[in-house]
This record gives sequence, C-alpha cells and structure tokens, in this order.
Amino acid sequence: MANTLESVWNTFKTAIDNTNEPKAPLHIVEAGDCWTYITLMEEFIRYEEVGLNTTTDDEVKEMLTDVVRLCESQVDQLTKFMKKEGIPLPDVSSAKPESDPNSIPLGVKLTDDEITNGIAFKLVTCMTSCAKGQADSVRNDIGLMWFGFYTEWTNFGTTLKTLMRKRGWLKVPPYYYPPGKPAE
Repeated sequence: MANTLESVWNTFKTAIDNTNEPKAPLHIVEAGDCWTYITLMEEFIRYEEVGLNTTTDDEVKEMLTDVVRLCESQVDQLTKFMKKEGIPLPDVSSAKPESDPNSIPLGVKLTDDEITNGIAFKLVTCMTSCAKGQADSVRNDIGLMWFGFYTEWTNFGTTLKTLMRKRGWLKVPPYYYPPGKPAE
C-alpha cells in the first residue's frame, strides 16, 4: 500500500514540477494512441447502447448508464485535446436508436450475462489501451490524461466485478493446484 501511495505521489509531483515545461508537438505514436482510443471508445458506446436496448434488468441498466457516462466524458475530454493538438477525428458509427427490449427476438437478444461479460472484455481492452498510451507518452500532460482514464476504468471495474460476482456471471478460470502443494 505504501508503494502505491508513493507511486501516485511521485506521478503528481512530476506533473507539478513540469508545469513550466515547454510543450513539444505530439509524436506520431502519441497521436495514433489518441486516434485509436477515441475510435475504441465510440464503438464501446455503441455496444453499451445495444445493451441498454436489450436488458430489462435495473442493475444492468444502471451499470450501462454509468459506463456510457464514463465513456462520453473521456470522449469529450479526448476530442477537445485532439482538436487542440490538430489530430483529425475518426469517422465513427452513429448512435443506436432506443428500442423495446421485449420486442427483440430471443435468437438476437443479448443476455445480461453476455452484456456484462462483453463490458468486462471491453474494459480490459480500454485499460490496456490507456496503459499503452501512458507508456508511449513523452509529454507529461498526455501521460497524466492516460493515467486519469486508467484510474476511472479501475474504479468502474470494481463495481462491474461486484455485480457480476453477485449474479454468478463472472467467468473464473479453473483453479491451479501445483503438484506437491501441501494439503490445507
């Protein structure tokens, strides 16, 4: 725990110490990470909209509404950053219209288990993308933006995992028992 707090403190200290740092242009990988992430987020929002159109479960709807807000906030922040830096925005899919979950045929309708596990998979993809963006960053401002996005995903992930565990939807690999392990 002490190492984690020290690490967070060092991150903020570095950001504060470098506030007068001259801003270099973004390098090509930083720009590409932004472009890729905003595309990923927009497609993630479309999946969440499909989930909202599919589920009738109030807890799943609440989780989906929360993650849509999170994604839209990150898209808004990243869009402003990209425009300021002159990075072209990608073409993305249009928003899904609202529909009645009870009108969707069963062969097409996603189950709540499928929705939450899809969100979990996309969450891991977003966290990996944020970690890559942070690792690729030379400028501290963009590195801190990725760190902030990653932290938001970590916080959301704990809520999602709690819901999935409570409902029995969490996919857990088989337990590993190494040979020769003493019996407990």
